[in-house]
Amino acid sequence: MLTSLYVRHFAVVEAAEVAFDPGLTVVSGETGAGKSLLVDALMLLAGARADSGMVRAGSDRAELAAEFDLAELPAARDWLRQEELDEDGGCQLRRVIRAEGSSRAWINGRPANARQLGELASLLVEIHGQHEHQALLSRAHQLALLDACAGHDALLAQVRDTALQWRELGARMRKLSGGEDRAGRIELLQHELGELEKWALPRAELLELEASHKRLANAGRLAEGTAGVVDLLDGDSEFALRRALGRAHAELGKLAALDDKLAPLLELLDNAAIQLGEAADGLGRYAQDVDLDPQRYADVDSHLAHLHELSRRHRLPVGELHERLDALRVELAELEGAGDALEKLAGQRQRLQHDYDVAATQLSQSRSSVAVRLGEEVSALMAELGMAGGQLRIELEPAGGDEPDPQGRERCELLVSANPGQPLRPLRKVASGGELARISLAIEVATLGKDTVGSMIFDEVDAGIGGAVAEVVGQKLRALGKLRQVLCVTHLPQVAAQGHAHLCVTKHSDGHSTHTRIEKLDAAGRRDELARMLGGVEITRETRAHARQMLEQAQTG
Repeated sequence: MLTSLYVRHFAVVEAAEVAFDPGLTVVSGETGAGKSLLVDALMLLAGARADSGMVRAGSDRAELAAEFDLAELPAARDWLRQEELDEDGGCQLRRVIRAEGSSRAWINGRPANARQLGELASLLVEIHGQHEHQALLSRAHQLALLDACAGHDALLAQVRDTALQWRELGARMRKLSGGEDRAGRIELLQHELGELEKWALPRAELLELEASHKRLANAGRLAEGTAGVVDLLDGDSEFALRRALGRAHAELGKLAALDDKLAPLLELLDNAAIQLGEAADGLGRYAQDVDLDPQRYADVDSHLAHLHELSRRHRLPVGELHERLDALRVELAELEGAGDALEKLAGQRQRLQHDYDVAATQLSQSRSSVAVRLGEEVSALMAELGMAGGQLRIELEPAGGDEPDPQGRERCELLVSANPGQPLRPLRKVASGGELARISLAIEVATLGKDTVGSMIFDEVDAGIGGAVAEVVGQKLRALGKLRQVLCVTHLPQVAAQGHAHLCVTKHSDGHSTHTRIEKLDAAGRRDELARMLGGVEITRETRAHARQMLEQAQTG
């Protein structure tokens, strides 16, 4: 659910931070005070288009931020993990709108684009009363809501899984059959396997081949260089290290006879002479044994050339060519034994088709039954909400196509008529924001908040109504607030009295600038605000008493 909303330099708000609780929170205020600013801020955080007019006059940018508790929103948590935007189980949306019109957004402190904002916001909050950002206008959401209301999750999962398995088997059969290309593919695989079996090497052998190529390519330099080092160590020159070391040993031997402390150093020279001799002998043997065979070098060079050509053709590093053998052998075996495999897969696919037909038929029957019941319940609620004679019908229509569909055999469309005599039209084409908000409220109440969003926002829900209908609207919102967090912008005291919490938006001017303040009201503040909504500027003892009575009735209702 929404836990807090922060706005700074947004429209006429200099700075405001509001904490939200579960249940129904109502927002009221005088006309023009900016009651809908909270809704506007949430819509912008949901990815709505921003413009420079939203930045407070004299400021260079507006800042908006909202935090959500995702404890009961697994879909939102999964989305954040998939997008790698999760952060300790929390969720913060932030957006900055600059005076020149540009904007930037962040999710949990990481940069986000409008698509990501919209996708995540659709799992967090649902805004009613505006055509933008309303999940109920989406036919996909309408079908999901119908399924949620029906509670046939296991049946829906069976239809989806069976259809996906049927498609997967079809893809495997197409790959195995290969049509006219099958014989050509077999021939190609046999050719590629022959080449790889001849040239590709396990990693250890490949490393040895590359080392041999390096030695053979530099054989002349290695022979000449090591022979030169042998000459430096043990050559005929008087400057050869072995001769110089011998002279040093003889001289130090004379000195050691005079002082025993030099004996250990003389021993070190003995060891050095031994190691130098071994090095010289080893280098001499290496120089004599260096492989100067041009044919051997040509063979190794040709082998590596073939490997690099195969690497280019298979689009794999040379070191991974040997591993490619197993995959090609498996594919060749499948193609060569495709007849038996295809027959087996065809039998499995036929059984899946039968299972799908049974499950999809049951799903269609369940959807049809729930669609009738839900349509009747919503139509009855529409009458209670001031649309007497209004009607909602859930129309199921074939999805099209003969193949198993993961969503079932039908799609749905919510058709509504807000007034008697008006034809039924798709909900997404309803023009009146107030009617749309009340229809959405009726649907939410009828489905008992079974959609997965955590917070629902109602704006203009009480447009064009009053009296007893307004009281019913408030009662329905309060009932919905027991199941979901609900935020309602209202100008009617009958609705405001039903809130579990009450925010008041006030506007102040010092003659030079205008400021809007958002305040959470206590019990006395709620009574005075309801009295203002009931009686206007003049607040009398009677209006206060009436306001107190409305609050008491709402709390005990």
